Amino acid sequence: MHLIGKLDKEIYKCVTEDIVTDEVIITDNQIGHIRERHPNDYERFAQYFSEIVSAPDYIIETNKPYTALILKEIQAGNEVFKTVVRLATSRDDSSYKNSIITFMKIAKKEWNRLLRNKKILYKKE
Repeated sequence: MHLIGKLDKEIYKCVTEDIVTDEVIITDNQIGHIRERHPNDYERFAQYFSEIVSAPDYIIETNKPYTALILKEIQAGNEVFKTVVRLATSRDDSSYKNSIITFMKIAKKEWNRLLRNKKILYKKE
């Protein structure tokens, strides 16, 4: 388990008001998943995880409960990312933290498709 950073519960309450911690982690298992499914993305972009979860550009509705699909544009490389975070709620084991499930760099075309076709729960002002 690796601590990524903290999220702003006020921003993420658009997914659920029942968020028990502001800490965000990633497990070795999920790092393996990212490395397997999205080669080189973890190594190239993991340094942005904290910024992505603490200051999302958009949070998109998912079909999974207590789960946020985060869209974030990183200005340094003008690249866009999709990150899925499972939020820890009072219904979960008390040791659970908010956790990155997956992460990937996406094309601007996919970014635009998500914003056009999915329900936006949060947009950065």
